[in-house]
Amino acid sequence: MKEVKFAIVGCGRIALRHAKHINNYGKLVAVCDIVNEKAEELAAAYGATAFSSIEALLDAKPDVDVISICSPNGLHAKHSIQSLNEGYHVLCEKPMAISVYDCGQMITAAEKNNRRLFAIKQNRFNPPVMAVKEQIELGKLGKINSVQLSCFWNRNEDYYHNSWKGSSDLDGGTLFTQFSHFIDLLFWLVGDVKNVEAYFQNFVHQGIIDFEDTGVVIMQFYNGAIGTINYTVNSYGKNMEGSLTIFGEKGTVKIGGQYLNELEYQNIDGIEIKGLPEGNTANNYGNYQGSMSNHDKVYENLVNVLTQGGQISTSAFEGLKTVEIIDKIYSKKKEFHKL
Repeated sequence: MKEVKFAIVGCGRIALRHAKHINNYGKLVAVCDIVNEKAEELAAAYGATAFSSIEALLDAKPDVDVISICSPNGLHAKHSIQSLNEGYHVLCEKPMAISVYDCGQMITAAEKNNRRLFAIKQNRFNPPVMAVKEQIELGKLGKINSVQLSCFWNRNEDYYHNSWKGSSDLDGGTLFTQFSHFIDLLFWLVGDVKNVEAYFQNFVHQGIIDFEDTGVVIMQFYNGAIGTINYTVNSYGKNMEGSLTIFGEKGTVKIGGQYLNELEYQNIDGIEIKGLPEGNTANNYGNYQGSMSNHDKVYENLVNVLTQGGQISTSAFEGLKTVEIIDKIYSKKKEFHKL
């Protein structure tokens, strides 16, 4: 089987996890970051070549098959399109972009250059999520009537200090950076969203971030289901919960824990989900944690697609749908004002 060769654009914390899994499934050949020290440190750890910009990397025409985009959210589209236009396949971190238009431009670039554009949706690989998806597809829950998504995390001032995170042009908003994987699961498990109403407020991050730290959303899905999202990054001191509760005609399930990693409740007519394997641990960033770390499965699928003709686990179209739903939510922005 052909060895798949990779480059990484952006050498921040998430890039370290990418590099680890690239090393298990292929070979890391090149990395780049505008902070030279970061690029050089990551390159030295894996015997790769360091570059100070994506332009320098692409001008060098490295012998790689895939470029993994780990740069800030607002640069995903630019860096992906540059890489696709140079003839490389692209694996893009979440969110695919922070505008629907940019997602469309990325897909167009992939099609024009006959290259693959992979979107990362690692929460789909959580064992309870996969088990519930299977039961929904088998019709065991019947028609889905309603859904409740709860995202209660903590992001303190230190998280945003001296970082692109929190800025409207590079971060985009809490739903993009913290909770886009959760929005993806709504689409994957329940369906596409038709109408939304939403309220937002920045309670404790004034002067720190450009957008909300808390939101409440009401949704109507195209299939007739209704739902709500309650989210915040103000859970005191640490992450509290990431949960999804689904109410169907024939069953109710709740996928919970901090990171959608536990099947907390099930009552399904005639069946019981048993024997779920342990999931991977959450992404650990020192003072805070992120979503479940299933990047190994993302890379395993990518290599299978490119070398064995396998089926892509998350297409660029599905990455676009997540951004469309978030865009639909943010377009209905209303704010409560403190009395």
